[in-house]
Amino acid sequence: METKKEVKILLWIAIVFGVAFFLPIESARFNSAIAATLDLVKWYAREHVVLCLLPAFFIAGVISIFVSQGSVLRYFGANAKKWLAYTVAAVSGTILAVCSCTILPLFSSIHKRGAGLGPAIAFLYSGPAINILAIILTARILGFEMGVARTIGAVSFSVIIGVAMSLIYRKEEKVISLLF
Repeated sequence: METKKEVKILLWIAIVFGVAFFLPIESARFNSAIAATLDLVKWYAREHVVLCLLPAFFIAGVISIFVSQGSVLRYFGANAKKWLAYTVAAVSGTILAVCSCTILPLFSSIHKRGAGLGPAIAFLYSGPAINILAIILTARILGFEMGVARTIGAVSFSVIIGVAMSLIYRKEEKVISLLF
């Protein structure tokens, strides 16, 4: 018998019991917080999952079906010209109106199709930041200069972050590039 493990389990049981025992369920403030939490979960499931995540998974599936691995490798692969790969990856998010969590399936799709980590990360970083709606909204609310600054900053930083990630994980990239 492992006493340390058993004591740890007992401690967790005691903590959970203590939390359950002292829950202020008679408090109106507590009940309204729980109701607000459940309302937010309902909104998230209806609005975000259905309207954002499902279309993103659909687009990722379309990419994996209709975009050939050869074209992904040609523009984003290990043997692609670096300036072209990072430029295309950093600006291709302008045509997608996606948020930071819906870009993840798209990133995964192009990375699994053979895109290098650097260009894929550049796409992942710049996609939500430079979509046309975000740029227009930024320029409209904060001014034209801020819209341009957001675009230039997002593209520049996405390339910098992509190159940095590519350098940090270059050993893994070599192993993956041998597979494709």
